[in-house]
Amino acid sequence: MGAIALSQSSICSRCLRHLTKANPYQSQWLHLSYPKHASTAAAATTPAPPIDQTVFSTPPLTRYPPTQPPSHRPPEFRKSQLHRQYTSLLRSAPLILLFQHNNLKATELMAIRRELAIALQKLDQDDPSPSSPSKGVKLQIIQSRIFSAALRIVEYWNPSTSQPLISHSQDPSTQSSIPGIPNTTPSPTDPALTHSLSRRARNAVISKKYTHPLSPLLSGPLALLTFPTVSPAHLKTAVSILSPRAPGFPAPLRRTNPGYHDPVTQAGLQKMLLLGARVEGRVFDIEGVRWVGGIEGGLEGMRGQLVGMLQGFGAGLTGALEGASRSLYLTVEGRRIMLEDEGKGGGDMKEGSSG
Repeated sequence: MGAIALSQSSICSRCLRHLTKANPYQSQWLHLSYPKHASTAAAATTPAPPIDQTVFSTPPLTRYPPTQPPSHRPPEFRKSQLHRQYTSLLRSAPLILLFQHNNLKATELMAIRRELAIALQKLDQDDPSPSSPSKGVKLQIIQSRIFSAALRIVEYWNPSTSQPLISHSQDPSTQSSIPGIPNTTPSPTDPALTHSLSRRARNAVISKKYTHPLSPLLSGPLALLTFPTVSPAHLKTAVSILSPRAPGFPAPLRRTNPGYHDPVTQAGLQKMLLLGARVEGRVFDIEGVRWVGGIEGGLEGMRGQLVGMLQGFGAGLTGALEGASRSLYLTVEGRRIMLEDEGKGGGDMKEGSSG
């Protein structure tokens, strides 16, 4: 009995039921002795809660990952991913050409991309530059309606000026006793969310659906040609491939580039129509695109022309001011000499009359 009594402190409730069924003669002793030993074991193994847990509550944390906040449209949808891709593209690409394509086949698109890459590579060989944007030039097909929504977000929604109405607390040291702590459940209606797919961004630009200058062009099958930097030389080469027009933007000759005159490539180019461009946030038509591509020497040449114009204007202004001051000096000096001569003549007359 002593050995049995010493071992009762480690008996669980399930084992106790089996023991009472196996040995009914000891059931009365087990029921009397087990609560005493069980309470002693529980008191010895259960630690006391920390003092901070009894004084402070659990810190409020956001219940969603910071890289995927709740959005107006579920983020796992393909439309949401395309919207994010287009907004990132509009914010990172300073030069975008907009084309309309009509039933462009995959083989034709591949041929156009091949000839475009060959032309840009040849340009880099003729004029090597460490910061050449040729590798970042990309031709892609887009969804016009999603791209239009992304364009409105980029142009008319500024999260930095739209301060959140309520701020979430993501610091574990911040306790919930501080006032102003909102509900941190993942909800798209949370006013603290200001990303591109948030409901606040969607409601802010929904009234500007047809206000952007590119809005009339964003319909039908569209394609984009994006540049990582504004380079007039690379723009001229790309326009000469995709939308040639003599004499400023001539197409490559068959002798120098026979692949450009391949029937598949020509069939694809006939289906491509240049509509306009977006350069540094400004919209240009076809003539504006050709003007940007026709700048001699690229941006450096444009800066040189601007410096020359400013210097010429400054020199002209300086010459005009100097001419005016010089003429004023000559006028004053002539008047002074004339007055001196008159004074001398009057003095001689007085001397003659006195003599």
